[in-house]
Amino acid sequence: MDQELRSQVSLWLTHLGIDSPADGVSTGVMVFACLLIAFIGYVVVKRGVVSTMNIVIQRSKVRWDDIFMQHKVLEKLAKLVPALILNILLPLALVEHPLLSSLADRLLDVTIVVLFVRAVYSVLDAGNEIADVNLISRRLPIKSFVQLLKLFMFFVAIIISISVLAEQSPVYFLSGLGVATGLVMLVFKDTILGFVAGIQLAANRMVSPGDWIQMDKYGADGAVEEVSLTTVKVQNWDKTITMIPAYALVSDAFKNWRGMSESGGRRIKRAVNIDIDSIAFLSDEQLKRLGKINLLKDYLARKEAEITEFNANIQDGDMPVNSRNLTNVGTFRAYLLEYMRKHPKVHQEMTLLVRQLAPTTEGLPIEIYIFTNDTRWAFYEDIQADIFDHIYAILPQFNLRAFQGPTGADVRSLKGAL
Repeated sequence: MDQELRSQVSLWLTHLGIDSPADGVSTGVMVFACLLIAFIGYVVVKRGVVSTMNIVIQRSKVRWDDIFMQHKVLEKLAKLVPALILNILLPLALVEHPLLSSLADRLLDVTIVVLFVRAVYSVLDAGNEIADVNLISRRLPIKSFVQLLKLFMFFVAIIISISVLAEQSPVYFLSGLGVATGLVMLVFKDTILGFVAGIQLAANRMVSPGDWIQMDKYGADGAVEEVSLTTVKVQNWDKTITMIPAYALVSDAFKNWRGMSESGGRRIKRAVNIDIDSIAFLSDEQLKRLGKINLLKDYLARKEAEITEFNANIQDGDMPVNSRNLTNVGTFRAYLLEYMRKHPKVHQEMTLLVRQLAPTTEGLPIEIYIFTNDTRWAFYEDIQADIFDHIYAILPQFNLRAFQGPTGADVRSLKGAL
């Protein structure tokens, strides 16, 4: 195609009375004229076409064309214009110097390939940013595909450039790649594994930018910032950065907290240990006092009626061992359950439990198993703290004590008593 264009341009120049240069001065003048024409062509395209297009883009209401402008796609395409002009005209100016003409032709061909690849790189970068803006990259590993295309184009550009400089067909060099396949797979093992892993991560929606993941093996505990061809970039909560090989997320176990964020509820699973020595049956006086608690009025009225009816037919029902009686810890659990049901920050559509666990050497655990309706970390911690502040403060109302191991002050007080 280049030869046809040059032949056509040569005919036009002949019709205009411009013959091929016959000496060094004429050649120099022709080369300068070619450079001048190429420069004028670049200025016309840059100041005319590109500037006009940028003005149109700035006035448009869509966002994607602004991203193309920020990546200077049109500017990089404009640089192809002078290279193409020189590629056509310069060999004609050097027609009397075959060696220089051939060298200039090949160098300009390589330049065109390089400029074209740079422009395509800008288009791919712009496409990747558009995918990030539209949140497409949360469903598909766009960055991995972009990096793979860049890598592929790089090798294609290298092969084409070498074939142009060596004046050989690209097929000649491509045929030699079969011999080097093993070496290529060894060198680019991480790239190949990362690309395959990226497809698996996207297909199974295992991880996406913005997800909170935890992977103790690599010290990662934070938000995913970037999923690239070979690595996954995680910003931990202490603002450090952890880079995880992409294939490690497929081959190793990790925790993704996305489900928690999407569900709208975050779990609280914490127990308060009750001193077993403080557990006892409720006396009539205590029942009367606890009956004034609004959250317990319905519960106590129902349970007292049920227990009175049951104990009516019990012989020697005045003895606690023979009859049914309310305990302070059982009433405490009922209070906590009703308290959680009325709490404005507790998710009422998710699991809500106040349960008794097996006793240990540290007392009887009463576990709170609920979900907050705010998944933001700081707010979640505040809600959890407020709930347990209330629980510890309300224990004396039920004549209960939280278990606490003896401290140094306790030991010193005993020593003083002795």
